[in-house]
Amino acid sequence: MRTSIATVSLSGSLTEKLTAASRAGFDGVEIFENDLLASPLTPEEIRVRCADLGLTIDLYQPMRDIEAVPEDEFGRNLCRARHKFELMRRLGADTVLVCSSVSPLAVDDDALAAGQLSQLADLAQEFGIRVAYEALAWGRHVSTYDHAWHIVETADHPALGTCLDSFHILSRGSDPKGIEDIPGEKVFFLQLADAPLLAMDVLQWSRHHRCFPGQGGFDVAGLVRHVLRTGYAGPLSLEVFNDVFRQAEAGPTAVDAHRSLLVLQETVGMAGLPAPVVPTGVAFAELVTADAEPVTDVLGALGFARTARHRSKPVDLWQQGDARILINTGPAAQPHARLRSSGGTPVDGTGLAAIGLESPDPAGAARRAEALLAPVLPRRRAPEDAPLDAVAAPDGTELFFCATGRPELPSWRADFENTENTENTVDSADITTDSGVTRIDHLALVQPWHHFDEATLFHRSVLGLSAQESVDVADPYGLLRSRAVTSADGDVRIALSVGAGPADDTVHAQHIAFATHDVVSAARRFREAGGLLLTMPANYYDDLAARFAFAEGELEAYRELGILYDRDAYGEFRHCYTRTVGRVFFELVQRDGGYRGYGAANAPVRLAAQHIARRLTGG
Repeated sequence: MRTSIATVSLSGSLTEKLTAASRAGFDGVEIFENDLLASPLTPEEIRVRCADLGLTIDLYQPMRDIEAVPEDEFGRNLCRARHKFELMRRLGADTVLVCSSVSPLAVDDDALAAGQLSQLADLAQEFGIRVAYEALAWGRHVSTYDHAWHIVETADHPALGTCLDSFHILSRGSDPKGIEDIPGEKVFFLQLADAPLLAMDVLQWSRHHRCFPGQGGFDVAGLVRHVLRTGYAGPLSLEVFNDVFRQAEAGPTAVDAHRSLLVLQETVGMAGLPAPVVPTGVAFAELVTADAEPVTDVLGALGFARTARHRSKPVDLWQQGDARILINTGPAAQPHARLRSSGGTPVDGTGLAAIGLESPDPAGAARRAEALLAPVLPRRRAPEDAPLDAVAAPDGTELFFCATGRPELPSWRADFENTENTENTVDSADITTDSGVTRIDHLALVQPWHHFDEATLFHRSVLGLSAQESVDVADPYGLLRSRAVTSADGDVRIALSVGAGPADDTVHAQHIAFATHDVVSAARRFREAGGLLLTMPANYYDDLAARFAFAEGELEAYRELGILYDRDAYGEFRHCYTRTVGRVFFELVQRDGGYRGYGAANAPVRLAAQHIARRLTGG
């Protein structure tokens, strides 16, 4: 099915928006009137530009406050409409969007509205133009799609049909099943948008918080199924008003938008994509740094050992149990070494650059990722290196699809030569499962401010992970928004977060959480090896004592080691944190009884403690 996007959904000039839409793979655009008025190009030049880019102009919008008004006012409206129709003829657009009136002059008279819309359609027909009438959710007298359809049906004009907008329909809680009663040929246009479920004025909700399908809480796919049952054959078009999208670069936003329509078409059975290949575990996390010593000191204190080195690259493998960390000091580390905090202070460049995901079918995972517009990353490798498929996540993190230790498939581990462990006296094989790290429990990735919704859709659609509910976490300097994506069995957990403003992604660090069966013993061993744990305030433990009952000496141990505690309906969670190295810190976690969360209730305390530690160390 053809895809289209409203220019209002993207940032930049009209030319930049058209270019972004074309490069992302859209077939057409809706041209928003303000974009045309602000453009130095003539309508004819815009028409040629769209044709050169392979774009059709599917809709011109909006025309407001037309119907159900006094006769003299309607006469002025027809003069205004004639000018727009002449412009549309120059532009090469054949469908105009007319929104239900919000004018104080409009009266509650369906017969009058139908008669005046019929006259408007008479005029439009002279120019070869169709009128698509849409019910705004905040319309003065017409605010539901079935009411708008009733007026269109009453007018009974071949050049007058209806425009269905998922936001206007679903934000009011209307039942979309009634859409099936509208003949498909009278559905002139379909506009799609999702939105988070918010309790707020619907106009403000619409103007500031729409998002692409699959990024919010609406059942957009269900609505599309009802529309398709009418026989509708027009494009699937996105109309999204979003403050963040308007400040983001148009190119990535357009790609994200088109990805959302590909996933939507897959969901409703309209398009076949390579099947999702859900990752089964984390093969490794790769840190890049210009100076390995600070981070390897922390890993060593945690009980990791340097077990192997890449045969042709300056990359070391540090391992404990099934938790593997790659330390890369090659050229890729240099951009990270130049990072600065939002205050301009230089910070150590250690950063999380790549994640290896265990995959049942690495090639199949790569095919799906490419079909959903994920950038496929070129990889420099020696002839003997294992071929690894990799794509870039929205935040730039490289995702490798791996098959570790499976004889039938190439393994990344074969690129590493075991080292004699002379640099670290702790052999990972000797660490007991009771007190040592067993695996990577989860990874926490701070997203660029403009790409949080994109990241959620990417990890859900490309990787086949399930998205949990979004939560807001209080930071001393604002709110952090966080949302976890997981595999069904919890073997892959990724927590995505974003700060309250554009600069916050340079302040908050990424982190890697290691699973252990005994966090108290693991924390003690780390501290005894010279590691620094994040100190938590005494007030936190006083509050814990009031909320929960602990065994004798248990709370004292938590207080001593900076261990945080939480529980949910399924089990208990104990966790503590190392100090931050560059832009990375580590977490030790103990899950008991099937606990499903990430200690979100403790996040404000942890964030405040990190701010204090940062001030004390000057980092």
